[in-house]
Amino acid sequence: MIKKFSVFLTMMLLASAASAQENLIAGALKSKAQKQFTILKENPITSVKDQHRSGTCWAYATLGYFESEILRQTGKTYDLCEMFVVNKDYMDCATHYVRMHGYSQISEGGSCDDVLDVIRQHGICPEDAMPAPGSLTGDSLANFNVFFPELEKMVRSIVRKDVKEPLPHWQDSVQTIIEKYVGRCPESFVYEGKNYTPKSFTENLGLNLDNYVSLTSFTHHPFNQWFVIEAPYKWRLKPSYNIPIEQLMEVLDQALDAGFTVAWGGDVSGDFTYTGLAQLPEGVQPTQQMRQEQWDDWRFTYDHVMVIYGKAVDEQGKPYYMVKNSWGKVGEYKGTWYMSRDYMTLNTTYIFLNRDALPKKLRKAVE
Repeated sequence: MIKKFSVFLTMMLLASAASAQENLIAGALKSKAQKQFTILKENPITSVKDQHRSGTCWAYATLGYFESEILRQTGKTYDLCEMFVVNKDYMDCATHYVRMHGYSQISEGGSCDDVLDVIRQHGICPEDAMPAPGSLTGDSLANFNVFFPELEKMVRSIVRKDVKEPLPHWQDSVQTIIEKYVGRCPESFVYEGKNYTPKSFTENLGLNLDNYVSLTSFTHHPFNQWFVIEAPYKWRLKPSYNIPIEQLMEVLDQALDAGFTVAWGGDVSGDFTYTGLAQLPEGVQPTQQMRQEQWDDWRFTYDHVMVIYGKAVDEQGKPYYMVKNSWGKVGEYKGTWYMSRDYMTLNTTYIFLNRDALPKKLRKAVE
């Protein structure tokens, strides 16, 4: 009886220890996720969207950025259509791929430059002027799991090795696939009782599309010059202006303080968790050299785009940025990520912002 009781007691102690360990881990995760912040600056943004199962963060983030620009300048709130941009951009990407005889990128990814070029060339429409994302394939949100492999297969077949020239009207076949999954872009539509085309609607938004610039910071090109960032998703080959990372971070801070939001392209493959926090390991101090080394050996990549809209500090006074993501209202902060300044310093590929947000000397340099 004593032996049985001893075994029972041991089992209870082990179970209690395991439960305590689980509670400690859960408590630590909860504590990390529920970090308390004091907001220093919070600029207006539109609602958090969900890119779902599509590699279209670049479309959601850049349109979200332009929505905040319109909100800042006019006080009006718009919900611009990501699938309009996807439709036009994937056709542009396929055309570029064929013109390059396949020596280019055909993928779901993109950059702020894609959205800017699409709006400039084709205009834009509101969200409800096209089928809701996912609705054409029976999903509730955008789902490219079937769509993009089919599109990629079609585009790659156009430039396969045994083809001497692309088939006539190959664009029609590609466009058919695009419209099958994301819908046809409207030639005209009604918004708030008025008739628009995508271009006339764009003219009504109050955006100066020539007033946006991309800044970056790498040492394999000279500072204070333009260069095309060598990243697969930057297939449009649009240049960014290269400045030291300390200056880039100062530009970011000044822009936010002046009431501007900023679109951000960078790396989230490391310490970027679904809790809503993005931090570097304790003791890591990012430098220009560290950025370059991690870019060159592929530890640091360009894989995500978001909107930076505010500044905050944690309980210890450590600086963070408030970042609007496009993964829906997930995490402890319902779709907002708090990204530490160190994380931002190390993992920024480029920032995309209004020239009016730049210091005068830099604004003149990028004219």
